[in-house]
Amino acid sequence: MRVGIGYDVHPLVAGRKLVLGGMEVPFAKGLSGWSDADVLTHAIIEALLGAAALGDIGSHFPPGEPRYKDISSLVLLKEVRTLLAKEGWQVGNIDATVVAEQPRLRDFIDSMRAQLSQTLGIAIKQVSVKASTSSGLGFIGQGEGMAAYAVALIEGSRNEAP
Repeated sequence: MRVGIGYDVHPLVAGRKLVLGGMEVPFAKGLSGWSDADVLTHAIIEALLGAAALGDIGSHFPPGEPRYKDISSLVLLKEVRTLLAKEGWQVGNIDATVVAEQPRLRDFIDSMRAQLSQTLGIAIKQVSVKASTSSGLGFIGQGEGMAAYAVALIEGSRNEAP
């Protein structure tokens, strides 16, 4: 078994959809980035790659690469799942937290968990997603951006896993 931690942050801007955990969340602003800027999925990708010692999201999906412009982060997560399987790993579980002052995410958490678990090919009970605020502090508290943290456990899927 191995454990990895992931973190991602993006600014909020007008004129973009807000995508978290692979689903569109109704809100006046969206996250700015090269892909869909899904901070939750990006943090999970970072945690998975870190657990397997396979670098970071930017080394696999570089910003500025035309094929990744506005791509769904779930597509990237599926590619990471395939990469892990090739290396002899499978996802044990994910625990993630989105930090955002607005919008309130409680009503969307189960849908996010379902999207993520389906993409990873694991049971929904293996994916925990939580939401928190920064209590009005910093750029997140001022509504200028969002961040996400994730921890991932991976397990060897065959005897010869590293």
